[in-house]
Amino acid sequence: MKVLGISAYYHDAAACLVVDGVIVAAAQEERFTRKKHDARFPVSAIDYCLAAAGCQAADIDHVVFYDKPFLKFERLFETYLAFAPRGFRSFATSLPVWVKDKLFQKRVIVEALQEHLGATVDWEARLMFSEHHLSHAASAFFPSPFEEAAVLTMDGVGEWTTTSLAIGRGNQLQVHKEIQFPHSLGLLYSAFTYYTGFKVNSGEYKVMGLAPYGVPRYAKLIREHLIDIREDGSFALDMSYFDYCTGLKMTNRRFDALFGGPPRGPESKLTQREMDLAASVQAVTEEVVIKLARGIRKSTGLRNLCLAGGVALNCVANGKLLREKVFDRLWIQPAAGDAGGALGAALAAYHITHDKPRKVVAGDSMGGSYLGPVFAQDDIEQRLKAAGAVFDVVSDEQLIDITARGLADGKAVGWHQGRMEFGPRALGGRSILADPRSPAVQKQLNLKVKYRESFRPFAPSVLAEEVADWFDCDTDSPYMLLVADVAKSRQLPMTEAQQKLFGIEKLNVPRSTIPAITHVDYSARIQTVHRETNPRYHALIMRFKELTGCPVVVNTSFNVRGEPIVNTPEDAFRCLMGTEIELLVVGNCVMEKSRQNPALKLDYKNRYELD
Repeated sequence: MKVLGISAYYHDAAACLVVDGVIVAAAQEERFTRKKHDARFPVSAIDYCLAAAGCQAADIDHVVFYDKPFLKFERLFETYLAFAPRGFRSFATSLPVWVKDKLFQKRVIVEALQEHLGATVDWEARLMFSEHHLSHAASAFFPSPFEEAAVLTMDGVGEWTTTSLAIGRGNQLQVHKEIQFPHSLGLLYSAFTYYTGFKVNSGEYKVMGLAPYGVPRYAKLIREHLIDIREDGSFALDMSYFDYCTGLKMTNRRFDALFGGPPRGPESKLTQREMDLAASVQAVTEEVVIKLARGIRKSTGLRNLCLAGGVALNCVANGKLLREKVFDRLWIQPAAGDAGGALGAALAAYHITHDKPRKVVAGDSMGGSYLGPVFAQDDIEQRLKAAGAVFDVVSDEQLIDITARGLADGKAVGWHQGRMEFGPRALGGRSILADPRSPAVQKQLNLKVKYRESFRPFAPSVLAEEVADWFDCDTDSPYMLLVADVAKSRQLPMTEAQQKLFGIEKLNVPRSTIPAITHVDYSARIQTVHRETNPRYHALIMRFKELTGCPVVVNTSFNVRGEPIVNTPEDAFRCLMGTEIELLVVGNCVMEKSRQNPALKLDYKNRYELD
């Protein structure tokens, strides 16, 4: 049975193909269109999934959409009635869009399938709809390594649900408890994303990265005025401070008054106030997540927990939850946001609707999340020649040695190998790599390669077998979704003067022997690299260790600010020519920036809309 899952029309459109319960292919539409968070019907992602499986459109048994649009319209309408006459402007703005497109989305989807996959198939008969949080829960449980588990999903909002607890056993999944709109941990975090001057549904990870520079001095205000947190982690928001139910922005003047002023303007200077606000909402989020987990453990007695939904991308909260040891084992869906809904929708239809058996795989059944396009060597060479690239073709052994030596020499390396990752993290398929021992790398990569804010941290990729020697972590973290401290033996003590620094002043203080990936609070967002799922990347880090004694490299996504992660060899070459990356390796092709035609240089700094 072939089941195609789709998410679209809100943000992060994606497609996933499941064949007889096996995840064959999955990709976000943005990677093909080069428009970040592209929400349009995922034509290119669908085409890729079919090509990867070697099947025709007519071979698809079911197409499953990741949520139920009519229930979303019901929420919009009932919310307007509940808050009327406030919010009429917002309602009047959104209603025509809903009536024209979203309310009749079944017809829109069917027409899109007919246009792009052929009108000879009765797509209406093959089209199914999942519920948003069921899609999230299915994406978390069914690929997990657990026969049974509690499943916690948290995001902004689906149709009505913002937080759900489900229990998964075998091939079945049942939702037991829900928290509904407008009470939402994800929307609380997004409100502070907006208030601190970042873009909602895009900048939440910046708030998380900014939090260690601040002090949670506003956490008490948040608890006393904005959110009522109960012992089991359930919560309710005081909606008099928020405008997302009735307006076109997240917060209102009452919120401004509580925190002492209006929102920060986008791209304006960051102050200690924004850092403290970020630290405060992060602390409250961690408290809710941990209390929810404790409540779930107490009520279910289950020993394993799976996570999905946008809040599950908060790797700092995940790391603290892991250290609390509320559950014996934790597994987080790498594509935890809406893109992963396409995967969950397909798996839910296969296992739950059709009662098909589930095979539990050691580790998990995501294959390292390397589910996107791969390019054959001869195809890579043809593409790079057409792009005007100057390159050498080398053996596998030479490729590893040249790249490792480039890293050891301090070069920023573009690494385009194997299948592209599914989800927001680069995991060694489409990555920019660097030497973590350099105290200058974080600032240089941010400002000269990524063209983004200097405070944003970089993640380490570490050999899985050596993680405990370098980090306070004794578990696998293959998807860069857990934060842990750098091992005490690798930390550098701060001087008395350094300890008195505030905010961004902390940035340039080396805190460990691998300063490029050590955040200001001594933490790091870890990716453990496994020989089984990415042998070439594992071999590279092994060779880097042979040269330097360090089994860790800096790993950041292969893109600049505002650009989706690169997909094709041409994307990678353009990024080389538009940034200060010094070495690019695509398949077995090696490109030195100094040898390229200067006429092909691009202005990447202003090429993409800021995120």
